[in-house]
Amino acid sequence: MDLQKRNNVSVMGNGASTLVFSHGFGCNQAMWNYLVPSFCERFRVVLYDLVGAGLSDLSAFDKAKYSALDGYARDLNEIIDQYAVGPVIHVGHSVSAMIGTLADRLAPGRIAAHVMIGPSPRYIDEDGYVGGFKRSDINDLLDTLDSNYLGWSSAMAPVIMGAPDQPALSDTLTDSFCRTEPDIAKQFARVTFMSDNRKDVIGLTTPVLILQSTDDLIAPIAVGEYLHSVLPNSTYCLVDNVGHCPHMSAPHACATAMQAFLAPWAVPDAG
Repeated sequence: MDLQKRNNVSVMGNGASTLVFSHGFGCNQAMWNYLVPSFCERFRVVLYDLVGAGLSDLSAFDKAKYSALDGYARDLNEIIDQYAVGPVIHVGHSVSAMIGTLADRLAPGRIAAHVMIGPSPRYIDEDGYVGGFKRSDINDLLDTLDSNYLGWSSAMAPVIMGAPDQPALSDTLTDSFCRTEPDIAKQFARVTFMSDNRKDVIGLTTPVLILQSTDDLIAPIAVGEYLHSVLPNSTYCLVDNVGHCPHMSAPHACATAMQAFLAPWAVPDAG
């Protein structure tokens, strides 16, 4: 299988350790352009598009395989095996933080650390757990997405992005949403928002940096606090930011927190 074609894999940078960046729902690898330059001098960097997103091979989309996040996790492990060198740190935005968790569970020890940006193991409130949404909210969201994907994308992308003082970022996210093949996006949305990965994150011993916005409609602070409480080797960092994409709207703050966390795996500066 040609993984480069399937996932539009890009490799850059120099280093004895590898950062693998995985984007969130409705996004593509270009969303990392604001953050990646901070790491190319000290790490090998691997970018890719989830199947069905960006410039991935749409013919590779298998409805059954991708009916759960496990299919994406297996893809991630294949990409790691083929393109990574040395210790691997997975940087996952939103749902891809859980894809990285599943990949870790499938191949224990292969991922040395995780950076989770705006992660959520469960979007729906349950007894004793705050996910941020009632089940009826998620059902309404999915119904609207099914009936009018482009309209939903145009309305929701600016809300998800936040960053009211950076309107160009909302345009970028809206464009990415609208370019995603609607039928694939509808299935991925259902898989994303109905998933429950709490059993997968509880007790995961791999080092984790949780990066969360102070004001995030999709992943409220209670979710980050929950993850920090169940991940025994986690570091929790709140980024002063409005919106679900701090790697785009607050890249300097994200890079600063990541550099401190990643210091054990970074190549020392030449000077």
